[in-house]
Amino acid sequence: MSQPLRLERLRQFIGALSELLEQHPDEATLLDQGQALLRSLVAHDDWLPEALAQPDPDRYQQYLLHCDSRQRFSVVSFVWGPGQRTPIHDHRVWGLIGMLRGAEYSQGFAQSEQGPLVAVGAPIRLDPGQVEAVSPRIGDIHQVSNAFADQVSISIHVYGANIGAVHRAVYAVDGAEKAFISGYCNSQLPNIWDLSKENSAP
Repeated sequence: MSQPLRLERLRQFIGALSELLEQHPDEATLLDQGQALLRSLVAHDDWLPEALAQPDPDRYQQYLLHCDSRQRFSVVSFVWGPGQRTPIHDHRVWGLIGMLRGAEYSQGFAQSEQGPLVAVGAPIRLDPGQVEAVSPRIGDIHQVSNAFADQVSISIHVYGANIGAVHRAVYAVDGAEKAFISGYCNSQLPNIWDLSKENSAP
């Protein structure tokens, strides 16, 4: 018999992040302490509902898991089919990326004085339990890809806004921008508030 989902892990993460935002709204502290919170969440792969872990054969999926009532942050599961990748894109807000299942590569980019984008350093590989931060202050343009050509990977992203509604951009290698709003793939959220279904929740 399969084990019940530990949705309380997501609920506790959301509560802790909300408290952190109240106490330390400055980005540097938020990213530092937020990484530790997200690392604790993705250290366990027993809480993500199966419906929000489904790949699509044509493109990566972006499932909303939670949006703060004041849209101060959102939590999203990114599901990468084999070999899938994003275009080069930005976020316009702070973000944290934690690897839950599989692995992914993140290649940073910056705009050169001449205009074209240039790669910044080597691609960063994220394996389960590892976390990376992005923001306009520390580096916000990157391309993300599934590290595997034959299996699904899943990462959990936290952004400092309702990321599905943020006006952002994708980039061509020559630096040309194209505006986009990502939206989300799902129409329903996981129910993290029905405590009657949790036998061992604290």
